[in-house]
Amino acid sequence: CAGAPAGPRPPRRSDYKTSPGRIRVGKFSSSDLAEASASIHSAQDALRWAFDNLHPRLAKASSFGAEDSVLVDMMTKINPQARFFTLDTGRLNPETYDIMDKLERAYGIKFEVQFPDAAEVEEMVMQRGINLFYRSVEDRRLCCGIRKVRPLRRILETLDGWITGIRRDQTSVRRDASYVEIDRKYGGIVKVNPLLEWTWDDVQGYIRENGVPYHPLLDRGFPSIGCAPCTRAVRPGEDLRAGRWWWESKEHKECGLHMDHDA
Repeated sequence: CAGAPAGPRPPRRSDYKTSPGRIRVGKFSSSDLAEASASIHSAQDALRWAFDNLHPRLAKASSFGAEDSVLVDMMTKINPQARFFTLDTGRLNPETYDIMDKLERAYGIKFEVQFPDAAEVEEMVMQRGINLFYRSVEDRRLCCGIRKVRPLRRILETLDGWITGIRRDQTSVRRDASYVEIDRKYGGIVKVNPLLEWTWDDVQGYIRENGVPYHPLLDRGFPSIGCAPCTRAVRPGEDLRAGRWWWESKEHKECGLHMDHDA
């Protein structure tokens, strides 16, 4: 993230080859994945492709929003050995830990919890303050970088692919995503976006129809859930992501997990 303190960063993956317009990860090139993506017509198709080609070096990133609950249900029905991880930033809502525990018990899974580097967090707080994110976009991105992006990098270094809950209609940054694609931000591993073409109504309908456990804050007007200080309920008529970093302009509303803030 912009403004991150100097020092060594988690290493990027180096086991891929590049040539003009082409990145290769193992047996998959960008053109391979474009072809695979074109053949996928549903979330289940995307997940089956991912399990067939990437498991067990494949895991779902979970922030415990509605999309994550849907994918836990869907993935465990396809592959009971599916892997899940989450980023514990140290600033999560108590309800987030409750739903994590509930999903683990309901589906017989275990989330691989990733934590930020304690020394980096301590240095940031000592230099910039505990609530630095309210002061500027740069400070907020610094906090996201240390608490979220860097821990994500560390676990992705051990994987060949990761599964997200992003939807095309969430932000302009996500509009051009594909079902399966090369993730250049994280060294060229495969990024799988099963719910890409879903709407918010689709997500809610799946939860109702399948009796899926979900985050209690969803019933309190939180369609997008992040760290407690940086997430509020959405007001009537507002965009579904209006409650994330609400003090910033819309074009800044990415933490860096799905776009590059030079973290």
